[in-house]
Amino acid sequence: MFDFDRPIDRADGEFRDSTKWNKYAGRDIIPLWVADMDFAAPPAVIEALHRRIDHGVFGYSQPWPALVAAVVAHLEREYAWPIDPEWLVWLPGLVTGLHVACRAVGADGDAVFTATPIYPPFLSAPTHSARRTVSAPLVRDEAGWTWDWAATNGVLRDAHPGLFLLCHPHNPVGRAWREDELRQILALAEKHDLVVCSDEIHCDLVLEPGRRHRPFGALSAAAAKRSITLMAPSKTFNVPGLGCAFAVIPDARLRRSFRSAMHGIVPHVNTLGLVACEAALRDGAPWRAQLLAYLRGNARCVEHFVGGQPQLSMAPVEATYLAWIDARGMGVDNPQRHFEAAGVGLSDGADFGAPGFVRLNFACPRALLDAALARMKSA
Repeated sequence: MFDFDRPIDRADGEFRDSTKWNKYAGRDIIPLWVADMDFAAPPAVIEALHRRIDHGVFGYSQPWPALVAAVVAHLEREYAWPIDPEWLVWLPGLVTGLHVACRAVGADGDAVFTATPIYPPFLSAPTHSARRTVSAPLVRDEAGWTWDWAATNGVLRDAHPGLFLLCHPHNPVGRAWREDELRQILALAEKHDLVVCSDEIHCDLVLEPGRRHRPFGALSAAAAKRSITLMAPSKTFNVPGLGCAFAVIPDARLRRSFRSAMHGIVPHVNTLGLVACEAALRDGAPWRAQLLAYLRGNARCVEHFVGGQPQLSMAPVEATYLAWIDARGMGVDNPQRHFEAAGVGLSDGADFGAPGFVRLNFACPRALLDAALARMKSA
C-alpha cells in the first residue's frame, strides 16, 4: 500500500526548491497549476537513487544495457510496441525534444502545425526554432473534445507545414485519442507529407480502467516511418526535476536529422534521471496502479464540483491529472486571477490559446484538493 494522502511540506521545510509552491511563497494560495504531483516518488525509485548516490562518483554517464532493456520491455508490455533499441534517442527533457524536432524537420521559415488549446511550449517551440506556428482549434461537442478535421485539413493544405506536433494524451483537454482518431491523423500526415512528433509524456496516466494507450508510431509501418515519439517517466512517477526523457524514432534518416539538430546544444542526460527511469519502468507498476486509482477519485471530485457550478463546465478527464475548466460563464475578465485572489493558483487558459479557461492540477492529497475546491466554490 502507498499513502497518497500523506502531506509533504514543499513550501516551508528544508527543501524549498519547488517551482510549483514557490510561486506563491508567503501567500495563502493553494498551488494547483504546473504539472507536477505533490506525491513522493515510488519507493523503488527512491531506493535506486540511494544506491547510486552511495556509489559516490557522478562523472559523465550514458545509458546502460539494463536501462535500455527496461524501456524496451515497458513499451512492449504496456503498449504492445516492440521497438529496436537503436530507435532510442535520450534527452534531458521532453520540451527539449519538441524544440529539437522543430529544428530537425524542414527549413527556416517553414510552418509547424498543432491544435489548440495546447501546452504552451507547442506554441513557442516553432518560433524559437525559426519556424512559424499554425494551428486549428479542437472543438467540444456533447461527447467531449474532438478534432475539427475539415479545419485541420484546410490549415495543412494552405500552410504546407512539414511537422505536426501532436499531444497524446492531450494536455490540457485530457483526451486519450482513440485509434480511429490517430489513423485520421496518419491519413492527413500521408496526404500532406508530414512528420508527426507525438508528445506522449502522459501515456501512463490513462484514467479509464482497462483502456490502453496506443502510441502513434505503433499504428503501422507507415506511421513509424514518419514519427518522432517523445516519452519520459517524469509525469507518471513524479521525477521531472531529475531531467530524463527519450525519443523513439524508427526511421534512420529522421533519427540522424534529430541527432544532428541536438549536436552541441543538448547536454547529457542527468545520471540520476537515468537511474530513476530504469527503476520506475522496471519496478514502478504496483505504485502506478494505486496512483491511477487515487487520481480517478480526485478527478471525480473535480468533475462533481464543476457539475455543481452553473458558471463552469468541463469534459470528463480521460487521461493526465489535469482538469480543463471552461470559466467563461463567470463573467469575469480573467478567471485565473479571480480564483487566485480567492486562494487557489490555477493555470491561465490564455497561455494555452484559450482565454476564459483554467487548468487545474488535481495530483495532490485529497484533503488539499477539497480545500481548494471549497475556496473555488466561494469564489
